[in-house]
Amino acid sequence: MKSKKSSQGSDFLDPKNLLGFLRIAIASDDKTLISHHFGKALGFMVFDIQNNKIVSKSYRENIGKNSGECGSCNHSVMINNIKDCEVVISYGMGQRIYNDLIINKITPLVTEEITVEDALKKFLNNQLINRKDKLH
Repeated sequence: MKSKKSSQGSDFLDPKNLLGFLRIAIASDDKTLISHHFGKALGFMVFDIQNNKIVSKSYRENIGKNSGECGSCNHSVMINNIKDCEVVISYGMGQRIYNDLIINKITPLVTEEITVEDALKKFLNNQLINRKDKLH
């Protein structure tokens, strides 16, 4: 996946560089707003994209989510639940899960967008900024 740098140094991913089919997971508790933390998200809106158009969507429970205690999320279970996705978008996440997603060939994006719809629209229009500075 190719990216280019903005003047602020943030990454832009270009979905037009992806040929054919793409599956995107967006962390969400209510299917509308992006969850503030990947590990605590109740689930993921999953979108199938064909030729830069949404062809289907579904919701998956985040079965490895954090129980409230520090370090209680199960990265392997969370990643296996979205292993068929090429991209995952969240409002925030820890550096460890970010790295684990990359190791599993899933592109993690941290965004300032509030709604699932806005983040997806910006991603498809090559306008979603990856805010790696928000990792913790």
